[in-house]
Amino acid sequence: MDKSKEGCAKLQARKNWHEEHSETLSVGNRIADSVAKGMGSWSFIIIQTFLVAIWMALNLVGYVYHWDVYPFILLNLVFSTQAAYAAPIIMMAQNRQNDRDRVQAKADYQTNIDAKLEIEALAILLKSIEVEKLDKIIKMIDEMNKNETKSK
Repeated sequence: MDKSKEGCAKLQARKNWHEEHSETLSVGNRIADSVAKGMGSWSFIIIQTFLVAIWMALNLVGYVYHWDVYPFILLNLVFSTQAAYAAPIIMMAQNRQNDRDRVQAKADYQTNIDAKLEIEALAILLKSIEVEKLDKIIKMIDEMNKNETKSK
């Protein structure tokens, strides 16, 4: 296997920062991330709005039994409980997002450093090739001048 293929195989085998970070998450962290993702979606807002509308409608038009009469104290308690749990879960997810951003920035910085070193190495190599070519051209000119002086 030549070096370029070997290098590509190593790059593919190496995990990126996102895969490495995902593997370090606990079950609780994964649950918090999925809850925060779900609560921050339009589908959650639409479903919750639909359920609240049904709750209010059933309590307003219920002829026999009102389990939560207007001003819907039980519904307010449900929302307060939901908010009490949602806020810390969302904050945990945001903290992990900050950690992911920090790890990604570090990986990007390392990539930039590696690229800079590689570009500098290529610049040095190109300069040495240029110098070698110039040396060959000068040598050829010198030989041509020597041949001209010998032929005269």
